[in-house]
Amino acid sequence: MAEGNAQSRYVRLTKEQAPVEDITPGELNQPIEVPQLIVHRCHECGQTLPESYQPPADEDWTTGICGCADDTESCLSGLFCPCVLFGRNVETLREDIPWTNACVCHAICVEGGMAVAAATALLHGIDPKTSFLICESLFFAWWMCGIYTGLFRQSLQKKYHLKNSPCDPCLVHCCMHSCALCQEHREMKNHLSDNAVMPTTAVDPPPIQQMSSSNEEKTDSASPPEPSKDRESNNLELQPL
Repeated sequence: MAEGNAQSRYVRLTKEQAPVEDITPGELNQPIEVPQLIVHRCHECGQTLPESYQPPADEDWTTGICGCADDTESCLSGLFCPCVLFGRNVETLREDIPWTNACVCHAICVEGGMAVAAATALLHGIDPKTSFLICESLFFAWWMCGIYTGLFRQSLQKKYHLKNSPCDPCLVHCCMHSCALCQEHREMKNHLSDNAVMPTTAVDPPPIQQMSSSNEEKTDSASPPEPSKDRESNNLELQPL
């Protein structure tokens, strides 16, 4: 290889050239996204979804927030004993959680705070000393009512793809707790009734067919009938000795 040869394919390196930039550790080990390997999964069950899957749009609730009169049983339960109605709703949505656990948690957090405030006001009266405890108990009940039951309402909306009606789930329970419980009960009841009424088509299996080979049929038709014992006895003749 000649240095001055213009047709040479090699380049001579000199000390005057700029140094190569340093590579930080881990720079070449960055993950690469491959579109063919990206898998979309369901947020609820983790099942793999096809590439053509499009999430359904959010739908309206089947009943309004003020439609408590549509179901008298849930209306009375939500008005006088909301903890029981909340437990039933949680058990319907999550079968792994018994209704008694949700009912007890609701009674301790919501009804418990209201009971402490009422007992303080009746026993010690309302004065500057007890007013702070009363307000703190009511605020705890109001805050737990919005957070604890609002999370359940969010799970319900995610499962059935429902819109925020009339506003954020936590804010709905803070302002209209009993009405929200009744609306959730009616919504799950309507969805369960729709799934139960779905028509089913009964399909009868085809009849069982028995096929025989052609060779067996030929052998059966070619074989002569066996003579009977009666014919052999009739053909015997007496011969003189």
